[in-house]
Amino acid sequence: MSAAHAPRRFRATARANAAATAAAALGVIATGAVAFTAGCRGPGASDAVAYGEGLFNSPSMSTSLFNHFSCATCHAATSDPTPGRIYAGYPLANVAFRDGLWGGYEPTLRDAASFCLVFFMRGEPLASDDLRGRALYEYLASLSPDDPSPALPLTVVETVEEVDRGDPARGRAVYDAACHNCHGTYPGGHHRLDRSIPRLVDQFETYPEHFPGIDPALVIVEKVRHGQFFGVGGVMPLYSREALSDEDLGALIAYLGF
Repeated sequence: MSAAHAPRRFRATARANAAATAAAALGVIATGAVAFTAGCRGPGASDAVAYGEGLFNSPSMSTSLFNHFSCATCHAATSDPTPGRIYAGYPLANVAFRDGLWGGYEPTLRDAASFCLVFFMRGEPLASDDLRGRALYEYLASLSPDDPSPALPLTVVETVEEVDRGDPARGRAVYDAACHNCHGTYPGGHHRLDRSIPRLVDQFETYPEHFPGIDPALVIVEKVRHGQFFGVGGVMPLYSREALSDEDLGALIAYLGF
C-alpha cells in the first residue's frame, strides 16, 4: 500500500517523521537506536535491561492513568510467541536494529514506541532523554542479536469489505487466541483485561444507533482492520493481514454470530 493510500493518521505520522529525520541530519535530535541508547550503555546497563523488561510488561510505560495496555499486550518478546495467542503486533525479537518499523511508516524505534504510546496507550511520545525509553531500548536490544535486521511487512487493509464466513468452531479458536486477552470470554465478558474494556455483546447492541444501515459484520471488519484510526475502535490496535488472515477474520465473525 502506498503512503498516499495509507490511513490519514499514518500519513500525518510519516510526514512528521520526515521532518524529524531532516532535523536529525542537522544534529538537532538523535535517530534510530541512538535515540534510546545515549548515556545508557556501560555500567548499569544490566539494571536498565531489568527496568526495561518491567516497563515492557507494565501499563506504567504510559503516563496515562486510563491506560491498561502494556507492550506485551500486543507483542511477544521472543521469536516464538505464546502458543495459542494471536498478537496484533510482530514479535519484538531483533526489533532494535530492524530496518524500519510499522511497515516503514516509522523510521526509528523511538518513533515506533511513541506511536503505540500515543494511539493505543493514551500517553505521550517519548523524549530523547526519557529514561523509560532508554531502559526499554536496553531490554529490546537484549532481544536483538542480529544487526541489522530486515524490515517486516505491514499490510493495512485500505478498503473495508465483506469477508467470506468460515467455520464458527475455527472462529472460536481465533477469538480465544486474539480477542480473549482483552475482551474476556464471549459472550459473558468474564476475565476482561479491565472493566473499562467493553463486553462485545454490549457493543453490538449499540451498532444500529452508531452505525445505522451498516451491516454489523462490516463494522467488526472496520474495528479489527483499522483499530482506532477512523474513530470506531476506541484504543484498539489494528490487526494487519500478516497478524490475522481474512480467513481467520471470517471465521471469527461467524463465531460472533454475524
